[in-house]
Amino acid sequence: MNPISNIWNHPKTSAAGLLIAVVTIASVLSQQGITLGSAGSGTVVALVSGLATALLGLLARDPANPASSANSANSTARLGAWALIALLLPLPFVSGCSETSVAQNIVNWTPALESAVATVDSTAALLAPADAPVFAAATAGFDAASNLLVAQAKAYLANPSASVLAQLQAAVVAFQQQVNASLLSAAKITNPASQQSVLNAVNAVGTVVLAMLALVQSVSSKVAVARMASQSTIKLATVRPYMDESKAVAMIASHYGEPAEWAHDQEQQVELNAAQAGF
Repeated sequence: MNPISNIWNHPKTSAAGLLIAVVTIASVLSQQGITLGSAGSGTVVALVSGLATALLGLLARDPANPASSANSANSTARLGAWALIALLLPLPFVSGCSETSVAQNIVNWTPALESAVATVDSTAALLAPADAPVFAAATAGFDAASNLLVAQAKAYLANPSASVLAQLQAAVVAFQQQVNASLLSAAKITNPASQQSVLNAVNAVGTVVLAMLALVQSVSSKVAVARMASQSTIKLATVRPYMDESKAVAMIASHYGEPAEWAHDQEQQVELNAAQAGF
């Protein structure tokens, strides 16, 4: 296909592709330590990346022509999903106020975490008598881990310093490992009803912890992320067969008030980023 005519016939898609390319290139440059100078409290690369992401978001929300077909609506939805994915790309490389916004985002997840852990505490009563002790032992540390993670998240919001971030990194990785171990324990439960109840409860906790891990990862240095990954002995790939993608998508969509299609793309990108980092 002639690239010039393609741009002329599909200007919106072409513009979105260009903006995504700008965000991706800016992310790579920042990862390599190339800043192109300072801009305010951040860098030129971070500024360009942020502007490109914002423009992509506006483009994705551009109203379709009333006379257009359903294909236009589908195209707009896809652009919206790409806008959300692009938002994830610059997070590790944006400094200044982004740390505060990410800290607030982490704290915003804490009510969902507390609710999910409370559900875990009440799930044992629903299990077969032989399965309840196994589940209780597998999730014994959830309350303490949840309380610590919530406290560290709030401490980081109040003081987004390197020392507090290090404590938050340790807390979220430790909890994530507890969740992964619990998923492996659930796989050993032979009673189908009990196993499903356990997986439902643990997956709800796991979704929140993975979301918080992704947010912490986004404001952590490459060295810190590598250290966090080295502490993750039970990898996501190992527990992936026991993770409930549909539950995760529903929780993310509800938390952010977005369509399930967008939440699905976010969930996939978060898992991909975590796996590539070594979690």
